[in-house]
Amino acid sequence: MSMHTLKTISITAILILWGINAAFADVTVFAAASLTNALSDVGKAFEAAHKIPVKFSFASSSALAKQIEQGAPADVFASADTKWMDYLDGKGKIDHSTRSNLLGNTLVLIAPQSKGFPVTMKKGFDLAGAFRGKLCTGVVESVPVGIYAKEALTRLGLWESIQPRVVGAQDVRAALNLVERGECDTGIVYETDAKLSKKVEVIGRFPADSHSPIVYPFALVTQSGDAKKFLDYLKQKPSAEIFAKYGFKLLEQ
Repeated sequence: MSMHTLKTISITAILILWGINAAFADVTVFAAASLTNALSDVGKAFEAAHKIPVKFSFASSSALAKQIEQGAPADVFASADTKWMDYLDGKGKIDHSTRSNLLGNTLVLIAPQSKGFPVTMKKGFDLAGAFRGKLCTGVVESVPVGIYAKEALTRLGLWESIQPRVVGAQDVRAALNLVERGECDTGIVYETDAKLSKKVEVIGRFPADSHSPIVYPFALVTQSGDAKKFLDYLKQKPSAEIFAKYGFKLLEQ
């Protein structure tokens, strides 16, 4: 067998192996914790429709952004606020041309089921005097839900009185869990997370003008063709129906 023939066979084998690997390549999505249930369902629907596996890593947007900055192998990033998408955008870590704000949410005050208390979400209300224990939310310096919470409490004139009793959790699901277990008498989370739990009740909704709009920007981190297919799928009807089922506001279709 000639060297030319061997070389041709080798190249053909490499191309076949590359094709096989590409066919089974995963799309890796780094997404905010509040998207866990909805995006997991979207991922299953996408896999069924396109036969392309999707892997998810859910955590706080801040933690995920730092991981991507350090080279973590993400194809798509979905943040719970624009701050951390801006952070990666400014460092050239995402494809800016693919960035879009797809979803919105509502900020709510929760309490353990059957342990709620009357609240009025407006200036002048004595929130600190309405309960005795701790208030759980995300870390107010970095986790999006905590950032929104501090902003809302500040605009309503409630932050200074309640700040010593605020407990910062690593992400919104951790804050929700603390309220579910009764370790915090109240908490500030997204309405979509509160709806998933039978152990908490919503006792108040923050006015939309008390904080920056809660938006979820999505963008590609890599130039993967399969990742682009997934990002496009997020804007299609099957995904929209799933997001709506979980209570997200649809900003772009």
